[in-house]
Amino acid sequence: MRKLKYLSVLSLPLCVWISFQSTGILTFLPALYLFGVIPFFELILRVDSQNLSEQENALAKKDSFYSVLLYLMLPIQFGFLVYFLFHIQEAQTTSDLIGRISSMGLMCGVLGINIGHELGHRSNRFERFIGELLLLSSLENHFLPYHNRGHHTNVGTKSDPATARRNEWLYVFWFRSQIGSYFQAWKIEFSRMKIMKKHLFSYENKMLQYSILHSIFLGSIFAYFGLAVLIYFLFAAMIGILLLETVNYIEHYGLYRQKRENGNYETVKRKHSWNSNHVIGRVVLFELSRHSDHHFKADRPYQLMETSEESPVMPTGYPGMMLLSFIPPIFFMVMNKHVNKALQ
Repeated sequence: MRKLKYLSVLSLPLCVWISFQSTGILTFLPALYLFGVIPFFELILRVDSQNLSEQENALAKKDSFYSVLLYLMLPIQFGFLVYFLFHIQEAQTTSDLIGRISSMGLMCGVLGINIGHELGHRSNRFERFIGELLLLSSLENHFLPYHNRGHHTNVGTKSDPATARRNEWLYVFWFRSQIGSYFQAWKIEFSRMKIMKKHLFSYENKMLQYSILHSIFLGSIFAYFGLAVLIYFLFAAMIGILLLETVNYIEHYGLYRQKRENGNYETVKRKHSWNSNHVIGRVVLFELSRHSDHHFKADRPYQLMETSEESPVMPTGYPGMMLLSFIPPIFFMVMNKHVNKALQ
């Protein structure tokens, strides 16, 4: 059961398929599932703060099931995306159209960006390539150079666009984080080219590669499906991106690293990221909510993520916290107390 529980991620594609085949309220089923059903059960189910034993850890580390499950998300994600492109214009009403676009957008965020993030930390080039393809489904490939060499270095400082400041509204953060991370990704790649003694726009520049890939991808959608379908896809990708940025917002809200006397920041520790041990969100998001451990050891596979007494804990799971963040005054009222406690 320890590994089979991660198959619960397939509940989202199932909900999206029902959305694509339905009309009316059922077209919004994935959103109702992620932001209604899951938060409700996370409020009433017990939190699981246990870590794997040494023996379980050793077995999980060698078990290929965990990685193969991630690989399988690639054909599922693109299969749904292709179906979406072919059939989205069949929606009979504006409501059905919005419901199906939002459903595809949630797939882009949960399967595309989240799993792309997990595989983007792997040392194996094949796994990173799958991660890049998954991120392509949301046009979010700049996330990899920025996240791995920018966010993980600068998290908890004002140099990091993806670290939400105290009392910063989510809707302001969306723009600051997405735009800031995009330009930082170019800056990171330019620096890498200089170190390699390559031209700034060398073919080895990842951001140049991603820009060309995005242009070909979008151009192909426009050429084959037309402008309307291209716009619908862009809205779905935007929803995936906003899902990512909302997760970024709650993961580090109000937590800062202290500056030392020499001007450098303290080492990134578990206390610089918010944690959640709520079971459903953990397994559906492949342990993303054990985020403190992810920043403590970024290359640790999701199945080995741990919780620690040092990690500050959110009052509920990721979906519930995301819902709360949509109403900034209430979010601040709840979270600022936890921030004060975490910074003591």
